[in-house]
Amino acid sequence: MQDFPYLSVLTGLPLLGAIVVWCLPKSKPETAKVVALGWSLLTFVLSVVMWIAFNAGGERLQLRESYPWIPTWDARFTFAVDGIALVMLMLITVLVPLVILASWHDADKSRRSIPTYFALLLVLECTIIGVFAAADVFLFYVFFEVMLVPMYFLIGSFGGHQRQYAAVKFFLYSLVGGLFMLAAVIGLWVVGGHTFDWVQLTQSDFATNTGRWLFLGFFIAFAIKAPFFPFHTWLPDAGGAAPAGAAALLVGVLDKVGTFGILRYCLPLFPEASRWFAPWAIALAVIGIIYAALLAIGQNDLKRLVSYTSIAHFGFIGVGIFAFTTQAGTGAVLYMLNHGLATGLLFLVVGMLVARRNSSNIRDFGGAGKLVPVLAGVLFFAGLASLALPGTAPFVSEFLVLIGTFTVHKTVAVIATVGIILAAAYVLWMVQRTTQGTLNPSLAEAPAMRRDLSVREKLVVAPLILLLLFLGFYPKPVTDVINPAVQATMQDVGKSDPAPISGTTTEAAVK
Repeated sequence: MQDFPYLSVLTGLPLLGAIVVWCLPKSKPETAKVVALGWSLLTFVLSVVMWIAFNAGGERLQLRESYPWIPTWDARFTFAVDGIALVMLMLITVLVPLVILASWHDADKSRRSIPTYFALLLVLECTIIGVFAAADVFLFYVFFEVMLVPMYFLIGSFGGHQRQYAAVKFFLYSLVGGLFMLAAVIGLWVVGGHTFDWVQLTQSDFATNTGRWLFLGFFIAFAIKAPFFPFHTWLPDAGGAAPAGAAALLVGVLDKVGTFGILRYCLPLFPEASRWFAPWAIALAVIGIIYAALLAIGQNDLKRLVSYTSIAHFGFIGVGIFAFTTQAGTGAVLYMLNHGLATGLLFLVVGMLVARRNSSNIRDFGGAGKLVPVLAGVLFFAGLASLALPGTAPFVSEFLVLIGTFTVHKTVAVIATVGIILAAAYVLWMVQRTTQGTLNPSLAEAPAMRRDLSVREKLVVAPLILLLLFLGFYPKPVTDVINPAVQATMQDVGKSDPAPISGTTTEAAVK
């Protein structure tokens, strides 16, 4: 099983599926939907087999493949994954089939081609898989930039109000970040021995100032993508304008590329710079937690509210990464997974509400639970998972981040805890204003609001609910995969845990 080219096949499958869907007759949109769903399920099955083939206690990078590409630059099609990348690959392959199923009628009212919409979803999956699977810096950069294209067209062609503005803003912000990264990639090649191979570059020793400038080039690109405060302003517009399914992938997976990039490239390649910039990064993360939470409380648009909650959650991930403890780091990676599941579910459920009411304005709701009790119940569960209620998966990751941070930055952990209180405020207020209270008379006049979850919609939300509950009570299958990669990253940075973990000595825990 180890010899099979999992990563190249996993990357190419969605692209091949997109071509097939794109070539289908426009007069048969239902066929395009079925083929897209089937192809995404095939990709998911392959990712499950790859998960089984991965040895959590083995080498850091596994399932490695390398093929010639640009010999002059020593750029190669090199793929390999560690535990962090593997978890992110599972996240995208889980979400895409559910998003396709949830988006079954999203493009029906659009003048654009329905096969084009589902083909773009598969192209987006291909590029995101490539980002997580790449072990060549230049290859990573190419996927990092190319994944903007399908999301741009998903927002600009199939989105809602102000979709053109949101798509252009998303593209320009990401493109500017990409230019900073391109400069850093070129500089890395010049001073790193004329190679883009990740393994070789991690063994390089850069001068202090050089490493800091290169770190900054990568970090700005990743901070925009994540997004961290103050690079966040594109996300509420893009999330608010995008179709619900595309928004779920945007907030659930695509923005994880930013935090993944910090863990895979910034920390191992530039350890001294990572330590030097850490206080500034933590400060931005803490500001983002409080600032985004306060803005979420004041939102009247459901999709923009969920987008701001995502910015606040990324503050916790940032704190966990730059606390430089194994517990906080593991919590941050687990948070990336759990946030993708919880916020993906929340965005999909909000999309179902918005589609029924034909409005995302919270004032147009009120008492909706009396008409669609099951949908209201799922929205309530998704909101509780988003605010990290004990028993749901985000609680485990948030707890690990805070306890791991408290051992080294007590004040930061205390301030970040305020974000939990604010999360309860904006989530519960959102639920109260949309599904609870007196029934809004205008809702009764909307026929679609009397239609509760269909069988198709139940098939969308059920797997996410089960995963959030399962990982909330038993996260061990995921943490066993994450821990070795996080510990190796902490060793790269030159940091060790300040206290014993699980009764072992500090040195043994880190090793």
